[in-house]
Parts: sequence; structure tokens; C-alpha cells
Amino acid sequence: MNTGQKPTFDWRQDLQASRDLNSREKGGFEMVLGWFDSWRLPKRFGPEMESARAFWRAQVASKPREDWQLDQWAEAMRWYGRWLRYCGEAGHDGRGLVERVRDAVDQAGGRRGLATRTRKTYAGWAGRYARWVGDAKAVMDTERARDWLSCLVTKEKLAFSTQKQALNALAFFFKDVCGFEEVDLRVTMRKTKRRIPVVLTFTEVTAMLAQLPETCRLAAELQYGCGLRLRELINLRVKDVDVERGQVTVRGGKGDRDRVTVLPTCTGRKITELKQRLRKVHDADRVAELPGVALPGALGRKMPKAGERWEWFWLFPAAKVSTDPESGIRRRHHLHTKTYARAISVAVQEAGIEKRVTTHALRHSFATHLLEQGVDIRTLQDLLGHADISTTQIYLHVAQNTSHCGVRSPLDGLAIGATDGLGDGDPATEFLRMGDRTGMIDA
Repeated sequence: MNTGQKPTFDWRQDLQASRDLNSREKGGFEMVLGWFDSWRLPKRFGPEMESARAFWRAQVASKPREDWQLDQWAEAMRWYGRWLRYCGEAGHDGRGLVERVRDAVDQAGGRRGLATRTRKTYAGWAGRYARWVGDAKAVMDTERARDWLSCLVTKEKLAFSTQKQALNALAFFFKDVCGFEEVDLRVTMRKTKRRIPVVLTFTEVTAMLAQLPETCRLAAELQYGCGLRLRELINLRVKDVDVERGQVTVRGGKGDRDRVTVLPTCTGRKITELKQRLRKVHDADRVAELPGVALPGALGRKMPKAGERWEWFWLFPAAKVSTDPESGIRRRHHLHTKTYARAISVAVQEAGIEKRVTTHALRHSFATHLLEQGVDIRTLQDLLGHADISTTQIYLHVAQNTSHCGVRSPLDGLAIGATDGLGDGDPATEFLRMGDRTGMIDA
């Protein structure tokens, strides 16, 4: 590999600096090596030839390919192997700047005890920042961080909550990875207006549920009937649903808060039957000597065998066992978020619902329908698990009996006048006569 200059230990930069390849070859190599990186990084596979061989088996050899594609892609992987060998000889592990920053943030988050999703989110934002800067020294410059955050606000026009997420990620990076004692990025966040939530009618909820497959229908009924967030739904365990008391206990919800919400009475029989089927799956896993399900926080260390117990089993388990991305253990995971979200999307289309519906629309509909039934705002706040009542108050703008949405349009009055035998049915005439009867029009 001849780059003609000092290596950067970033394969993209070293590839572009290579004198052995023309521009067309560089473009083809960058495509397949970028594909390889996007495949291995979520799986936490290192930059090594064993990972490259696994990638080839899983992504390349699994489908029919043209001969020229295989030749070009194989040559790209050989170039990558030579580059890795050169990195090893130079005492470098082959990770690029973006990967090093992401790994450092993820490891620091693990030491701090951050939740897995928070660690991944912070690592993702730090990686995006590192890719934007493109230099190992400049990435620790707070001025460059301010410039990047300003771009997110002014050019990309991200939502306020997303801006805060990126700001918190960089603050964590500078404090816990770079070792800065004080960090003042001095960026003014652009406040965005709160958007009105998408709410389904009772008819639309019924139509959507009817189109869902059996594996997802009860999950959707609970999300709508209990007002659960997506993560709260799929993380439910057998012990969290009490049919006799009519309660669902949410453990470690948003903000790591626990709460109790209502369990729909009509789902009691379905849940009882579901648990009977799940017991067979649980017993089969024990016979197969599979490891127990994953436990939250430090419970896995405190109670190493608790994951094998029935009460900790997932209420909505996956159909197949898979490798746990955190521990590398092959075990039964819960229903995947993408599987459930895809089922909701397909059901919405088949039901002919003309709204942009996501899984969260079921939670919005739960809150709105309860308000319309007369539930007070404080009770609804507790059921939803909102830390601030202002978050709950957004539903006051869409509930029909608490907002202008319950006002009847004057056009409806025309229809009434046209059907009570008062005139010839002409809208303008009927409007004038209706106004005359109420004293609105002078004689």
C-alpha cells in the first residue's frame, strides 16, 4: 500500500491518498468498505479480517452477484487486509476517528452507569461530531464543537429536544472522555413549537387492530389500553401485568421512573391465555438449557439465576433466540421494536387510515380519549408518567370536549335548515332565513 504520505490510520483518508489506485477504484473500494463498517459497527465487531470474512459470508455470498462485483469487492477487502497489517506493524488498532470517539463515549457511559440507549445516543452524536471535524486534535476543541452545534441549529434546523440531546452528548464527551472540568459550549438552542399529536378515532383504532397479526395485536391493545411508550411495552415481563388487580406496572420508564397504569378489563382473558402459551416456551428454553432473559441494571450480577425464573420472562418474547448485543450471550430477547412498528404500519395501510400513524399514536389516542371521557389532567399525568404537567396539557388541544375541536361548524346549521322544510334547499337562502329567525338580520 503506497500512500506517499504519513498514514492517518483512517482507512478512508489513507484510501484517498493511495497512489496505487485510480479514482474509479477508490470509489468502488470506499463503497464496499463503508458497507462493511455499517454492518460491523452495530454488532460491535472490531476492524479485523475475521470480521471481514463474517461480513462476506453474511452480506456478499448470501445473494447472487455479478462476477465483476465479486472481483472488485474482493480486491477491496484485500486492500483493507493490507491496510490492517500495516496498522498492526505501526502499533495501531485500525479504528478510525469516528469509531474511537464512539467507543470512548460508550465505555465512559458504561462506567457512569448510563442506560444502554443513552450510551448509544451519546456515542452516535459524538461520532457525528467527530466525522464533521475529521481531525483527532481538533475534535477536542470546544470552539469546533460550538460551530457544529450552531450548524445543527441554523442549517439542519433540528427540533429543540434533538438539539438538547446533541448538546448533552458533547458535554458528556468533553467532561467524561476528554477530562475537562468545566465545559461551556455557549450555544443558544432554537426553540421549536410543540406539534399537535396524531390521534385516532375509536373506529380507526378498531380497524387497525383488526388488521394486525396475532403476534402483535395484543401488544397494540395494551399500548393503546394502557398508554404505554414503545420501549415500556416491549420490556413488559410476566410479573408486571396483574390481571386480578387490573394494573400494569411500568419499570424503569422514561427518566428511569416506575409507575402503575390501568389494565383494560377486556384483555384479562387474552393475557391469561397468553401466559399459558408463554409458560410452554419458557419451559422449553429451560429444557434446552438456554441462558435466562436479560435483567435490567445490576440485577444480573445480584441475582444471576433470576433470568431463568418464570416471573422475569418477557410478556412479548421474540419467536427465535438471538445474540444479546450487550453481553454476547445467545438467549431469548423480547419482541423487536422494528417488527412491531412494521406490523402497525402495514395494518394502518390495510385499514385505509389516512393519517401518519406510528406506534406512539396509540399512546396519544389513549390520553385524548380519556380526557374526552372526563378523566382529570392530573390523573392522566400519572397514568402517562409525565414529569411535567405541561407535557400532558398538549392533549387538551385535541380532545373534543376540552378544546375548540368540540365546537360545531356553522355549515352544519345549513344542513339542519335544509332538512326542516323551511326553504327550497339553497344554502345562501337557508343561511339568511336562519339568521332572520334568530334576530341576526335586520328587516
